[in-house]
Amino acid sequence: METDCTRDELPANGAAVITPLPTGTRLLHIGPHKTGTTAIQGALFEAKDALPEHGVVFPADSRHPMEAALAVCALPGMLGNAKPTERHWERLVAQVAASGGRTSVISSEFFADTSDDETIARIVEELGGDRVHVLITLRPLAKIMPSQWQQYVQNGLRMGYEDWLTHMLRKAPYEQPNPSFWRRHRHDRLIERWARVVGPERVIVVVVDDRDKGGLMRTFEALLGLPENLLRPVPDTANRSLTLAETEMLRNLNVEFRGSGLPEELYSRLVRYGAVMHMKNTCAPGPHDVKIGTPQWAVEAAAEIGAEMAGRIGAMGVRVLGDPGLLSVVPKPVEEAGGEPRITPEVAAHALYGALAAAAAAPVRHSAPTKARTVHQTSSKELVKVLGHRCLKRLRRR
Repeated sequence: METDCTRDELPANGAAVITPLPTGTRLLHIGPHKTGTTAIQGALFEAKDALPEHGVVFPADSRHPMEAALAVCALPGMLGNAKPTERHWERLVAQVAASGGRTSVISSEFFADTSDDETIARIVEELGGDRVHVLITLRPLAKIMPSQWQQYVQNGLRMGYEDWLTHMLRKAPYEQPNPSFWRRHRHDRLIERWARVVGPERVIVVVVDDRDKGGLMRTFEALLGLPENLLRPVPDTANRSLTLAETEMLRNLNVEFRGSGLPEELYSRLVRYGAVMHMKNTCAPGPHDVKIGTPQWAVEAAAEIGAEMAGRIGAMGVRVLGDPGLLSVVPKPVEEAGGEPRITPEVAAHALYGALAAAAAAPVRHSAPTKARTVHQTSSKELVKVLGHRCLKRLRRR
């Protein structure tokens, strides 16, 4: 549905006609994370060659210009990755400018991570000023939290899920261990920040209804003036969520890694883009795999925050597509699977192989001087560190 934030009536048939954006609009989709961003980015990139026929351009070399967003927002990026540079942002700006008078769409959830008006103003001005319309996709917090936690674990987090929920929901000022969580997912404040710069009339909020599998694609098509079904989901096993057992395996690895003093680049290459990526691509969760379950107290707390956010968003004067009431729905408790979550030997083997293959294919360039000592004078932790550096050195030679 579409509302103007001055009333809360729903159309009888549950649908509404969405007015397309003006030709030449720069549609900036800022996420936030875990709200359908990967699906939209994949569909837009897949349809990249067909879009210009309909007056629309997707100005990016990949489905997600993450480095450009990280650079302009002065964010460090993922653990162990090279820090993005201003050149990444300048390249994206040039690609957007080259689209001329056509409509263009830019999508990165990392734009939601910026918190200051000055950076937001720069992003908007350099992408087109008054031509920029900001689109924000929302899902209920109860559905975001488990996905976001396991994503943080993939970036080095060592805290268990219930402990993490306690910190995020019960321990003021709710900033540890991940201060980015509420910067992204206190959605009313996120919308308020961007509306303050671009004006509420150029902010579009889309509440994603997970029951309507193609709804988000159809909304983007309508806003961009595209034919129906031009945007289609692209299978992406690398973006699937980890099971509870997989996440716990990685979390325990993070504990060992952080205590070893090994270089962070090693984590990026061998763990994130090696073990985890290969495991995702080759191992599909089965019906007996335990998913990450959110305790009822946290679900209810999330729904309460969702209701507060929906109320504030409704008073901002922004354009809302979808039902804000979904943000405060308390989902029915899910019956937990019996037994302890366990990694099968096959999954463990695929993860280990992924790390070994990454080591052989892309050796990490890292060097650190070590003081000469005998083995008996060296702790086991330091031995692991030295052996890791020696392996990297040999890989470089190969």
